[in-house]
Amino acid sequence: MSLISKTAAELLTLLKAGDVSAADVTDAYLDQIAQHDGEVQAFIHVDPEAARAQAADIDKRRQAGQEVGPLAGLPVAIKDLLCTKGVPTTCASKMLENYRPPYDATVVARLKAAGAVLIGRTNMDEFAMGGSCENSAYQTTTNPWDTTRIPGGSSGGAAACVAASMAPLSIGSDTGGSIRQPAALCGVTGLKPTYGRVSRYGLIAFASSLDQIGPLAASVEDVALGMDVIAGHDEADSTSINAPVPRYSDTVSQPLEGLTVGLVTDYFENQLDTDVEAAVREAVKVYESLGAKVVEVSLPHSSYGIATYYVIAPSEASSNLARYDGAHYGHRTDEKAMYAELAAERAGASEEQLEKLDGPLVRMYRKSRSEGFGDEVKRRIMLGTYALSSGYYDAYYLKALKVRRLIVDDYSAAFKKADVLLGPVTASPAVPLGHYKDDPLGMYLTDLFTVGANLAGIAGISVPCGLSADGLPIGLHLQAPPLEEERLLRAAHMFQTATDWHQKRPELSAT
Repeated sequence: MSLISKTAAELLTLLKAGDVSAADVTDAYLDQIAQHDGEVQAFIHVDPEAARAQAADIDKRRQAGQEVGPLAGLPVAIKDLLCTKGVPTTCASKMLENYRPPYDATVVARLKAAGAVLIGRTNMDEFAMGGSCENSAYQTTTNPWDTTRIPGGSSGGAAACVAASMAPLSIGSDTGGSIRQPAALCGVTGLKPTYGRVSRYGLIAFASSLDQIGPLAASVEDVALGMDVIAGHDEADSTSINAPVPRYSDTVSQPLEGLTVGLVTDYFENQLDTDVEAAVREAVKVYESLGAKVVEVSLPHSSYGIATYYVIAPSEASSNLARYDGAHYGHRTDEKAMYAELAAERAGASEEQLEKLDGPLVRMYRKSRSEGFGDEVKRRIMLGTYALSSGYYDAYYLKALKVRRLIVDDYSAAFKKADVLLGPVTASPAVPLGHYKDDPLGMYLTDLFTVGANLAGIAGISVPCGLSADGLPIGLHLQAPPLEEERLLRAAHMFQTATDWHQKRPELSAT
């Protein structure tokens, strides 16, 4: 019996019945990581001894008849931006290379309380800024379906580890599509919940009004199990919504009667890859065969989504990342070398030249940030600082907030006509590694169909819906109104009961 071929739901059934132990399951996934992560590079940090100790504790408690949580013994991978006490939490950045949080993020604490075995920390684009998982300061994650291609980002490691059967469930974050886009490119299921549905306490922030934490897994059923644990109000997060949380796993398999699906016509006006468009339109037929009514809807301001997002998100990043100055937080430059450099520059300099030299404090800030941040993070900090600067605030940031309001209104109008909205996640399957090396704008455009959900604060999910002619996964994007994750999961599960795309896995070569 291959444990790594099982879904999270199947593994939990086996664990609860005593047919397998938490140690058995953990060892199976650690073996898979050891065999295949050398090529995929989904994980930044794995501590096999700590994972096995967690599993042994679960087994001991279960055998003693003690209470264990709903995910007891299930390995879960964590994106490397959720604080975990005593464990390296780097955001894939040199700036936080030596950071060991003194506390757990709320999501991490809830997973621990649920008995999950935290099997490793997954790679990501630095500070979640990127769409290819190539902007990590440590390594480049590859797509398990074709290791010459990107896995998507910024939660590339979180999606790749599930696709490569190195974890049955992983936790990512989504600021503009960072769960759904890599889920689509890696052929797994990924949910971005409503903003505020999952606590952000302990999430190292990129853009505070957009960031949201969510689960990735093979199936909608497994994603629902993850949501049962991580969703809910948290007093430590002022943006957390205090509203009842359904038990998603109890209702996910119930079909929706009288479901109306809104096909977003605006998405098909863009240059879609022919395989992507064909797969999405075939998904429409699947819903019609299940008795759903399909209507056309429009999101008229969706074409402004990228421009709006890339004013708001960098502006918030500029503010959030200002704390990493080498004095209070983050990497600090070698001061001995810095003072030697400064002394050399001052030696023999004229009075005019001396006036132009940085003082020690300013130089320490500049060198610490220059050494600690990668190119993409620097680019977004500069974009945001410019947009917030005197004389430009009204022209850029304030205008972007007004367009954001129009985008929210578009969704409200669309949801009066349909229960869920349907479209593609990405315009094409995974592109080759290095494709966006000299084209940051091209990378930004990969979020064209996903940023709207973040700007509006609504829920969205990516489910596998086909393969391209090259055998690469294609994702279907479903969106639902705020706090309607239950409806969204049920609608997505309906699709998976009628298709088998989510059951397909890549063939991996051992390293």
